[in-house]
Amino acid sequence: MRRLVVGISGATGIAYGIRVLELARKAGVETHLVVTPAGQQTRAYETDLGARDLAALADVVHRPADVGAAIASGSFRTDGMIVAPCSVRTLSAVAYSMNDNLLTRAADVTLKERRRLVLLVRETPLTLGHLRAMTAATESGAIVMPPVPAFYLRPGSVDDIVDHTAGRALDLLGIDVPDLPRWGG
Repeated sequence: MRRLVVGISGATGIAYGIRVLELARKAGVETHLVVTPAGQQTRAYETDLGARDLAALADVVHRPADVGAAIASGSFRTDGMIVAPCSVRTLSAVAYSMNDNLLTRAADVTLKERRRLVLLVRETPLTLGHLRAMTAATESGAIVMPPVPAFYLRPGSVDDIVDHTAGRALDLLGIDVPDLPRWGG
């Protein structure tokens, strides 16, 4: 079975992380979830989901303080990791290997094992510091994917936009999402 680590940090846009979990399940992928305390705050602000509801979307849930969890080890095989949404704080920690919680440790392990790490960085406008952190993360092997909507598919709702972005993030890990609308030329 394929295995994916999903991190949710404290930036706005938790809908992306939720949809990544839902689409991964639909694709038959085992998911391991870690949500930072700020991510839990965002969940409460932006959704009607309780913490247990969010946890139920994943196969395995890890506490952010549990740096000894399986996803903190390179010998735990995964297809990669998606951080959705990814705050600038998390981006910076990943870029500069500051592994002070399980989410950033798992991201660092993903990079050191040369697996794909996709960061849906949610911030605008960008400062020079943000851009430098994005550059450093990219130079370390991460894929920085700000969730910028694509309009060529003529989305009819916010859900359509979220679905497309979450599906594209999964594409970057080679996870095929059934029924994902694609550009046909």
